[in-house]
Amino acid sequence: MPQLIIEAREASISTGLKVRRILPFRKRRMVGPFIFMDHAGPVDIPVDAASNLDVLPHPHIGLSTVSYLFGGQVTHRDSLGVEQIIKPGAVNWMTAGKGIAHSERFEEPDALAGGELEMIQTWVALPEEDEETDPTFENYQPEVLPVFTDKGIWMRLIAGDAYGLRNDVKTLSPLFYLHIQLDRGTTINLPKGHPERAIYVVKGSIETCGYKYGKGQMVVFAKEEDPILKAAEDTTMMMLGGEPLGDRFIWWNFVSSRRERIEQAKADWKAGRIILPPNDNKEFIPLPEDKSKPSDMPPQAEPLS
Repeated sequence: MPQLIIEAREASISTGLKVRRILPFRKRRMVGPFIFMDHAGPVDIPVDAASNLDVLPHPHIGLSTVSYLFGGQVTHRDSLGVEQIIKPGAVNWMTAGKGIAHSERFEEPDALAGGELEMIQTWVALPEEDEETDPTFENYQPEVLPVFTDKGIWMRLIAGDAYGLRNDVKTLSPLFYLHIQLDRGTTINLPKGHPERAIYVVKGSIETCGYKYGKGQMVVFAKEEDPILKAAEDTTMMMLGGEPLGDRFIWWNFVSSRRERIEQAKADWKAGRIILPPNDNKEFIPLPEDKSKPSDMPPQAEPLS
């Protein structure tokens, strides 16, 4: 039997962009190093309302953001001066480390036509020794990401290693992350060699252990399980997991192994010590009011992307 089923919850990350939030979850903060997962779209709004989707400049520390699109496009700008148009099938890996700010803008009206905009964003927590690393951004085009096909199966390795696939996406801890499409009736096993593993159903449905799981559900499996996953219909899913890193504090867009580092990040953003993107610095998201209560457990708030 699966260890846990997580139902996605609705959240808003901008005026007009609602998402399905999967991680963090009150009963499961992380899967391997993955500490956050949002599924946005498909988005179908009038083209003249595209600016309502924009995620204004906001800060991060102690994590890597991983943006992956199924359709549409997004323009990324960050404190390093990077401006990158994110397109479907590419991997966009921003390591915040000691601190970075970035924005996500929806500036191409044609990319919103027909409700094609759809994306997944995950956050990968950093090992303690890398939490204060210098920030970086890397864009990996689809042609450098290995794809495997077989009868009824298509998969792309986004990062890490799984099923004998590897790529050059730089990660700082052992993990795997896959985009998989299965034709109806096709079966597949989970990759081996990783202690924590989960699937997230983007569309379609999966049968395993006598149960069916559909769109918006994450299924987390125990290390000792080796289930067979069967597509009950044509299905798209993400597989992810890896080595756990230990407890992390998470508040808004900040992740750290140290509570006091979260407090420092709050003060730094409020005081303007985290630099805004030089090519997108006219507006930003202010620090939210902190309504959390002191606790010995890592605090959890609703973060922005």
